[in-house]
Amino acid sequence: MKTLLLALLLAQTSPSDPENPLVRDLLRELIEINTTHSVGSTGKAAQAMAAHLRAGGFAPSDVQIVGPRPERANLVARLRGTGVRKPILLIAHLDVVEARREDWTTDPFQFVEKDGYFYGRGTMDIKSGDAILVAEFIRWKREGFRPDRDLILALTANEEGGDVEENGIYWLLKNHRDLIDAEYSINVDGGNLETKKGKKLLNELQYAEKGFLSFVLEVKNKGGHSSVPEKENAIYRLSRGLVRLSDFDFPVILDAGTRAFFEVVAVREEPEVARAINQMLSTSPPDAAAVALISQSPDWNAALRTTCVATMLEGGHAENALPQSAKATVNCRILPAQSPAEVEQTLRRVLNDDQISMTPIEPLSQVQSPASPLPPDVIAAAKVVTSAMWPGVPVLPFMSQGGTDGTHLRRAGIPTYGISGIADDSDDIREHGKDERIAATALYEAREFMYRLVRELAAPER
Repeated sequence: MKTLLLALLLAQTSPSDPENPLVRDLLRELIEINTTHSVGSTGKAAQAMAAHLRAGGFAPSDVQIVGPRPERANLVARLRGTGVRKPILLIAHLDVVEARREDWTTDPFQFVEKDGYFYGRGTMDIKSGDAILVAEFIRWKREGFRPDRDLILALTANEEGGDVEENGIYWLLKNHRDLIDAEYSINVDGGNLETKKGKKLLNELQYAEKGFLSFVLEVKNKGGHSSVPEKENAIYRLSRGLVRLSDFDFPVILDAGTRAFFEVVAVREEPEVARAINQMLSTSPPDAAAVALISQSPDWNAALRTTCVATMLEGGHAENALPQSAKATVNCRILPAQSPAEVEQTLRRVLNDDQISMTPIEPLSQVQSPASPLPPDVIAAAKVVTSAMWPGVPVLPFMSQGGTDGTHLRRAGIPTYGISGIADDSDDIREHGKDERIAATALYEAREFMYRLVRELAAPER
């Protein structure tokens, strides 16, 4: 039985576990391959991981490197099962954001071990996930594990970049969907084990993420000499529209996942906040006073509603001239339940000025990312493994305010669940920042978590 299998695995959690050196060495190798967009290449990283998989017993035909060009190559590997059920796709991206040596205490592209941490660009986002998945596939092959479904590994390019045509998941769906088609996907870049001051609080199960859509707002004017100013001013007019936007809140929308998240969160909060959460969840429409209190948290506010915020501003062309134009960029993060067209219409209504033009930067058709349903088997597996490894830690469905490769998969009809078991301190977030690091224990525990989770999801019944 699966529960018996899980019990037998419980002994394999010590820091000296013989499975740990491999994942550490894989992470070291990946960190020291520069995969930034400016000078790096995911092709070199993909080739390195492919070599490990082949050495681990995978047939060359089950390890493929494909992509639009070598610098944006993707690795796709397959562990073949019995085929009783459709495959599970496991994903992480190989590329990382830029990092300058002068900004860091250590060299960002050198793997540094210090005080129980591993330092380097990508240690958290998300080369730790790449290393974990490769290590798991090698282990499963060595153990002769034959799941009841194929397990597909995809380590991809250009998740951090802006060119969607070269995004690895998007490119694979467009050009080689057969390589990655699956019943659903597990995205290790989508959900972490949240900790605070060393205490494990919750294990995130990402089921949705907000859509990303930016608009350029612009006001044009004939301008003139600054010595004879007029009341009609492009900068002032645009500014008044932005103030109206700053005063506006999109309505609260609670789906099943957001409700489940706040139901669990309420248990650990102070009485006043817990009452507000319960009041919000029990009233329709949600109680305004309760929502106002909860929305004081930027994270919670973003979980409850679509948000649109001004992020860039420019105007005028000379200090002694009246502005002939003023521009602002407004970035929206859109709930799955709302359409981009509806958001655009709402913004026009809020700006309430036909002199302010509004142009979307991204095609509206590439914005929407539907929420994935919350299947009982995925939730149950996550809870069983989480409870076994970290007793008392709840599994919480949550919606990402930011974006991951899961958006492309969900849009293509492949449900995606972000979960990794990687512990991340909410008071010390370093992804994309200076001295990015992962605790050694976090890497090793996440490796064990992912091993058990996939065995729970794909092991044939005995």
